[in-house]
Amino acid sequence: MKKVHQKGFEIHYKSSTEEDIRGFHGNYNREDMKQEKQDQLFNRRDFLKVAGIGAGASIIGGGMAAVQPVYVGNQQPPTRPNIQGFDDTGSQPSQEKIWQQVSDRKVRVGLIGYGVCRFAADFGFQDHPNVEVVAVSDLIPERCAELARVTRCNKTYPSLEELIKDDSIEAVFIATDAPSHAQHSIDALNHGKHVACAVPAVFGSLEDADRLYETVKRTGLKYMMFETSMFRENLYAMYRLYHAGCLGKLVYAEGEYWHYSEKGIDSFKNWRHGMPPQWYPTHSDAYYIAVTNGTFLEVSCMGMPSAMERYQPNQNIYNNPFSTEIALYRTSEGGMARMGRSADTMGHGYGSETGRVRGTKASYYDKYEGIEQPLPDLSRPALPPGVAGGGHGGSHGHLTEEFIRAILEDRKPLIDVAMSLNMTVGGIVAHQSAMRDGELLKIPQYKF
Repeated sequence: MKKVHQKGFEIHYKSSTEEDIRGFHGNYNREDMKQEKQDQLFNRRDFLKVAGIGAGASIIGGGMAAVQPVYVGNQQPPTRPNIQGFDDTGSQPSQEKIWQQVSDRKVRVGLIGYGVCRFAADFGFQDHPNVEVVAVSDLIPERCAELARVTRCNKTYPSLEELIKDDSIEAVFIATDAPSHAQHSIDALNHGKHVACAVPAVFGSLEDADRLYETVKRTGLKYMMFETSMFRENLYAMYRLYHAGCLGKLVYAEGEYWHYSEKGIDSFKNWRHGMPPQWYPTHSDAYYIAVTNGTFLEVSCMGMPSAMERYQPNQNIYNNPFSTEIALYRTSEGGMARMGRSADTMGHGYGSETGRVRGTKASYYDKYEGIEQPLPDLSRPALPPGVAGGGHGGSHGHLTEEFIRAILEDRKPLIDVAMSLNMTVGGIVAHQSAMRDGELLKIPQYKF
């Protein structure tokens, strides 16, 4: 593996807490900001001590019996904000094909993290016929109880660190805060668990990428980043066409992740606040990396200083002025890819998370235009009965099915650790380039 590290701004997180500990509360006022600063000073160990007082009495076999959440007065369970892409279920039903079961075995899974996005329950693990949800975890007891309820699970743990000690759990789905993804995945792998993880695989650190890669290699366990674009209808069609030879070499690819957010999205320790846009690049970068399983070799990226308050000097922990960054990559085929990320420009455009490709034999702009006939089957795989395609273009159920099937068939997942990192680290280097006014920089390469 070639490892090329560029000097540049990086931030390293030592937190290992679940995503969005405070929840989404709608309008953000001065008192919220004051409380947030207090929350940021709140020590995790102290929190766990406090949380443990209420939880300790119901611990069973190292975990806790699931309890029903209690809401006082007019309180309601936390609602998920309306975020571009989340509720897009796609247009093509996956039940056109008949699902073929490969085993009667049930993989014993732990689900971790029930923050703003509620991702631990949103990918259908609890509905998959080859899955038993053994335990769930979130740092907030009420959230943990709600996660247990919606996934029909009877065992809870107060933290990821406690859950992964459970030897009965074979695999985990990590839906915690992005800055903790790498360390959480490494910890779970080191405890003998197969790992599915929400995007991105790492957050701002090339060193974390190397550590994750080496841990997966050493343990021999399955690792899969749940990049939703992989199973969007258009990208999956491109993937099928490319590997059937119907596109030829890709001369040019484009990907976009437009995610307008006027006031930002609430998050644990405010990690989303003013983050470098290309540190969360996988929805767009998938439109080359996931199509081809190739890599980006080098990048020149430009950014435009944002007028939004959270990108002003001293207003975010990253010292990041950009809310829009546009990267131009050299690909491993010798072609070019333009990948865009933006949080301060309005409009859906051609799709908030989408892309297109041009190859030596054909192009694909939501339809095939080329010379090859007949074409392969471009439809997505069948889903098990009861498992919905779900959000992000109907991709959620497919990601869970692929991960579980990879375990049962003892093979690499479609989005293995190399593809996961190749989809992630280009954006880290792209932000370095943007901070250097577009300087051309080399990108680490991963192969597995």
